[in-house]
Amino acid sequence: MSWRINKTGDCLFTSCRLVLLLFVFLISSHHLFSQEQQAENSYSTNFRIMFYNVENFFDPFDDTLTNDNEFLPKEIRYWNYARFIKKRNNIYKTIMAVGAWEPPAIIGLCEIENRFVLKQLLYETPFAQFDYRIVQEESPDKRGIDVAFLFNPKVFRVIDHKAIAINFPTNPESKTRDILYVKGLTIQNDTLHFFVNHWPSKYGGELSSEPKRIFVAEQLAKQIDLILAGNSEAAIIVMGDFNDYPTNRSVRNLLNSSENKEQNRLINLMPQKKYNLGSYKYKGEWGVLDQIMVSHALLLQDKGIFVVGEAQIYSADFLLEEDDKFLGKMPFRTYKGMKYCGGFSDHLPVFVDFKIK
Repeated sequence: MSWRINKTGDCLFTSCRLVLLLFVFLISSHHLFSQEQQAENSYSTNFRIMFYNVENFFDPFDDTLTNDNEFLPKEIRYWNYARFIKKRNNIYKTIMAVGAWEPPAIIGLCEIENRFVLKQLLYETPFAQFDYRIVQEESPDKRGIDVAFLFNPKVFRVIDHKAIAINFPTNPESKTRDILYVKGLTIQNDTLHFFVNHWPSKYGGELSSEPKRIFVAEQLAKQIDLILAGNSEAAIIVMGDFNDYPTNRSVRNLLNSSENKEQNRLINLMPQKKYNLGSYKYKGEWGVLDQIMVSHALLLQDKGIFVVGEAQIYSADFLLEEDDKFLGKMPFRTYKGMKYCGGFSDHLPVFVDFKIK
């Protein structure tokens, strides 16, 4: 009798345990589902885009089709696999910090060598958990550097992209980076048009190189006008390192529409004030070479998607170091001249937030 009572008690105890475990499982599953739903809802209402000139993100291998010789193990910069990995991890850290430990939904990059370095960044670091995608085309730039577009497919779906080649009519031998165009849909089916840029540098002098940047601005303006001609309320986002400031002629030409004098083609989201900090520092002076611009439709809060505030320059302490020559702070670079410093980039990233109604 005693044995039977104990046996029955054990069975009841086991049954209660099973019920309790099932209850805990259901509660946990509901909690996880709620967290996932909250994450999806946050994506459905807000997202961030950033642009970052990462300063010579080269792999340590020779590309015989480009002039990447500086960034080889036995060449002048002594670029090797260990330095490449450190650079890769620095870029990952920066992107995560800009996104507040979750990557921005859209990331524009320039000064990347190829798809290999992008795959290393996305799939060989903790970035892999976010399952981002790559849009990148090889440019004719002599050093082999390109622009790239990284995106979270839970937020944005690419439906078209192309490289816009830049062919200088007076100097066809001169090559620069293509403009990368990406068209896609948000999770609410809003169409967005992106242009990722890295305009010609001021190498050889600002005045002598200015016509090249003006020409690139004209080519970009033509592409934007084609979109606006088909839909005057198109949502267009232009980002990049323009190697010119907002006040320079090339950028002003891009912003100002020749068709409609009363309304600019684009609005520059960089704060319109004198900077004590910029995205780049040259001879002790901060300036804003890296910029984000949008079409008018993205300023209208009664539309499906719109800008929240101005663009910002991300200037966390770990991205800066003391400027011994000109005082204050300066970007913590990978190289100063030919001296390896192991830093992040000679540019600071810029970003802006959007809301979807």
